[in-house]
Amino acid sequence: MYAARLAAALRARTGAHIFGLGGPRMREAGVELLADSSQVAVVGISEVVRRLPSVWKVYRQLADEAARRKPDLAILVDFPDFNLRLARRLHRQGVRIVYFISPQVWAWRPQRVKLIRRLVSRVLCIFPFEEEFYQRADVPVNFVGHPLVDAVRPTMTREQFVERQQLDAKKQIVALLPGSRPAEIAHNLPGMLEACRLLEHDGKYQFVLAAAPGIAKESLLEPTRGGPAVHIVEGATYDALAAADCAIVSSGTATVEAALLGAPMVVVYRVSATTAFIARRMVRTPFFSMVNLIAGRRVVPELIQEAFTPEAVAMEARRLLASAEERETMRKDLAEVRRKLGPGGAIEKAAGIITGML
Repeated sequence: MYAARLAAALRARTGAHIFGLGGPRMREAGVELLADSSQVAVVGISEVVRRLPSVWKVYRQLADEAARRKPDLAILVDFPDFNLRLARRLHRQGVRIVYFISPQVWAWRPQRVKLIRRLVSRVLCIFPFEEEFYQRADVPVNFVGHPLVDAVRPTMTREQFVERQQLDAKKQIVALLPGSRPAEIAHNLPGMLEACRLLEHDGKYQFVLAAAPGIAKESLLEPTRGGPAVHIVEGATYDALAAADCAIVSSGTATVEAALLGAPMVVVYRVSATTAFIARRMVRTPFFSMVNLIAGRRVVPELIQEAFTPEAVAMEARRLLASAEERETMRKDLAEVRRKLGPGGAIEKAAGIITGML
């Protein structure tokens, strides 16, 4: 999503031909795709092992094509375990490198910042605390702001959303965002649904499951069958969050989207036991959710791995749903997070910096 918007801005400014790895949005933005990102999209550590042949094939394809075409610049977007390996090859080929959506080396494997300093010409970061981290490591860096600041807008009022989705105007709305990848949904959705089953007994709430882009509504029907009544919506994530009295959100970009919409939330996340075992020994941050990391304090409750139980989720959700004062306090804290993400224009600012390098 971010790379597609950046590609469109760069093509408008420079007319450059852009090729690489991406998905449907990048193709629509005019990028020549050598490989589809679905071939390498995986979350976790143990989970990666099963996909290594596919990942390695895409890596070789990109590296070989870069050697053949000799691009003027390479723009790496997030995905550090893949992209930093690719950066080594590109650097040896004499290709200058910009890193957009910088690696979260402040969270784990901080030694990689030395590699970034050696290989990358400039880092463009989207979180305010990242700029200071990279400056201390003598890495050329610009904080451009978060691209979602310009993109996250509801398209209708709560009343319109309730009418469109045939919801009960008298009941509070609980929005469910289980993630954007099949593995995330498999790990997170069952616990969310069980929490909804506990909340359903109160008779006060209705549940809306927002399907992430690329996740077919049909694939979510089976997990929800036989459980609490859940309204599944497609292409209406921002409207669902804006209308929600409380959201149960899988940790990741969705928490930033919820923050920008001022949606009171409970953050949850679960990975495989192997990934969790390794991650606990590597992650160095006091929080997991981006909202709390940006705020520098606990703004939203986060229930990770063993702490993510249906009972704990239901308890935190009930606390927010029962108290308008609690929800308003959280909304004020989320407004502070929103201010820290910059005034907007992140994509244009990044495109301007990169155009200058070209």
